Amino acid sequence: MISKADIFILIAVAIAFVLGVYLFFTGHREQGMFTAMWVPAVLAFGIYFKLLSRKP
Repeated sequence: MISKADIFILIAVAIAFVLGVYLFFTGHREQGMFTAMWVPAVLAFGIYFKLLSRKP
């Protein structure tokens, strides 16, 4: 089941991706690539804390 935290992480990933693409294609290539690198970091952050919250 998808929790509120999962939705928050997915929204953060979507925002980082869209912002990175926007910056990249509007001439701010370095800032766009930097912002796009947040996507896997945010996903990893979400997965890490999801694993920590699992009950054995």
